[in-house]
Amino acid sequence: MKKENEQVVRKTAVGGQALIEGIMMMHPKGKAAISVRTPDGTIDTEELEVKHIKDKIKFLGWPLIRGIVNYIESMMFGYKCLMISAEKSGLEDIEEEENPSKLDKWLNEHINKKVMGIITAIASVLGVGLAFVLFFYLPTIIVDFINKLSGETLNNFRALFEGIIRMGIFVAYIALVSFMKDIRRTFMYHGAEHKTIFCYEKGLELTVENIKKMSRFHPRCGTSFIFVIIIISVVLSSAISVAFPYLRNHTLIWMAIKLLILPLITGISYEFIRYAGKHDNIFVKILAAPGLWMQRLTTKEPDDEMIEVALTAFKAVSYDDED
Repeated sequence: MKKENEQVVRKTAVGGQALIEGIMMMHPKGKAAISVRTPDGTIDTEELEVKHIKDKIKFLGWPLIRGIVNYIESMMFGYKCLMISAEKSGLEDIEEEENPSKLDKWLNEHINKKVMGIITAIASVLGVGLAFVLFFYLPTIIVDFINKLSGETLNNFRALFEGIIRMGIFVAYIALVSFMKDIRRTFMYHGAEHKTIFCYEKGLELTVENIKKMSRFHPRCGTSFIFVIIIISVVLSSAISVAFPYLRNHTLIWMAIKLLILPLITGISYEFIRYAGKHDNIFVKILAAPGLWMQRLTTKEPDDEMIEVALTAFKAVSYDDED
């Protein structure tokens, strides 16, 4: 029996993101749609115009550069969509109705929206700082410690071991948050997004029944992108480590180098994901495999209502003139 992600009839440039009780679908031609299951059970769909800076500044659309630009734009737009879905799904109303603490009451009464915006910005910075500690600083410190205990036998392989530890931290983090009810539902919407895109790519009629039969593991997923970044980071860091061995002996310099090459790694990873979305050869399968395995955690089987939301969002942005 053939796998569901083989013998693809057509490709689509449409990509998506799971939201709070909803899904965002986006077409690179500048159209996006957010479909959310509202508290009354209906599906609220809002269409958005997406403007890319590369359309104004052409060189930002060049290979390697476009990956960095696209990543930043995706993060900003994704956050905006997440906030819209929180409002439409009634999450904000629920949080307000649930027994607020004395601190919450005081904040609502005495702090205006401008100050709350500053507090949110600070929280975001702290979140980025925590991510840096977990995924950059901690692996480097752990490998440094083990390397010293082993008599510096890991010098030529430190980039590899750092990558392995980074993968382990990432997998452990996703596995832990997947037990949270709200996160699990988001992962179910993530599965609905993938299944809907696969159904279109196989040339089948877009119905709930057809979509349910599709695989929830897609090579163009952001999860695959993260693993491709880690793999390419290991390869590039290892090459630098071998070429300039004295750099790896200074922890701060080594971390600074990894941060400096991160844009290049992001650009290369983006090009690979684009390539993977259009090809199905052994090279693509090998590099995409870790991300596809990880999707067993980041995607769950959706129910029919979730599939209906994904289907609504996809139809709102799909074109008949797909490349």
